[in-house]
Amino acid sequence: MKKSIIAAASAVIASAAVLADTPKGVAVAEMASLFKDFDKVQAAATMAPDLIQHNQAVPNGAAVLIDLIPTLKESGISATTHRLISEGNMVVAHNEYKNAKVFGGDHLAAFDVFRIEDGKVAEHWDNLTPVTAPNPSGRTQFDGTTVVTDLDKTAENKAVVTSFVYDVLHGKAPDKITDYISTETYLQHNSGVADGLDGLGAAIKAMADAGLSMTYSDTHMIIAEGNFVFTASEGEFSGDHVAFYDLFRVDGGKIVEHWDVIQTISEKSANDSGKF
Repeated sequence: MKKSIIAAASAVIASAAVLADTPKGVAVAEMASLFKDFDKVQAAATMAPDLIQHNQAVPNGAAVLIDLIPTLKESGISATTHRLISEGNMVVAHNEYKNAKVFGGDHLAAFDVFRIEDGKVAEHWDNLTPVTAPNPSGRTQFDGTTVVTDLDKTAENKAVVTSFVYDVLHGKAPDKITDYISTETYLQHNSGVADGLDGLGAAIKAMADAGLSMTYSDTHMIIAEGNFVFTASEGEFSGDHVAFYDLFRVDGGKIVEHWDVIQTISEKSANDSGKF
């Protein structure tokens, strides 16, 4: 499994030249300029000068990131993209960062979202969280299916996840959960949740017993390609105002796999773009 993940990630980076004129290619080239090649010229060519930044620790504008490149190189940071999907001009990368203290942690799991305009990254959102030990089912925040399939079912799969988010996560009709999540196969990559609906139920009960709550109040983005659907939502977790970034894999009309990154939304920000 580890070898297959590494191979998939290497293929994503290697495909940058082939995909250069696509939104995926632009996003891959931008990430490579910052975390692989440490190339200021390449970075400037892939980012709009007035790039809108939603990472609350980073000011708006491409110059900030370009000027940070020497520091990134010196830090020894590396990035591995485990999954990459796109819909229209939006690209989502499921990333793993190592030696990432410049971003607040040595080893981080992240989702990076890019809006591409005129062949450049024009806007960027992200969620980051520390990498933790495997969950009760032995799954990590990165392993699992990586290949995008079922491109002809993109709209259908997006509709399944959209209905799940509003009915179940937003609490409009939580009893419909088995309409959306498979009762036979549900692979979970959240660090504290085991596989299956039983694992999800046990985690929810444990939270309730501990007096912890999790609510989704707004969903700001839903991006789909084939069997993968990404959502970016806002809500509350354990009393904190948070951003929920979730990635779902759909098979046969049901959600069968899930990854997520939850990050607290700060009251202070280095930019005026807002988290979403």
